[in-house]
Amino acid sequence: MAAYKFASDEFIEAVRAGTHKAFLETLEAGRPVFYTDRDGLEVMELPDGRRFEIRWNPSSPNGENYDVVREIAARAA
Repeated sequence: MAAYKFASDEFIEAVRAGTHKAFLETLEAGRPVFYTDRDGLEVMELPDGRRFEIRWNPSSPNGENYDVVREIAARAA
């Protein structure tokens, strides 16, 4: 594993690349990915590419702790 200075451009790129790799691997494993997009929207992305705006519901059991608000339009190619 390479050593990086914390908050250097190289470190930030390594974190971005690792996070993106984990994102893709999770989808490839057939699991949804939850994240906050650039506009601050809470999103659930499914392995088939569909994306949904969600609202977290912390009073519900784990795995059922979100509500789907709406489907988000497909990304532009």
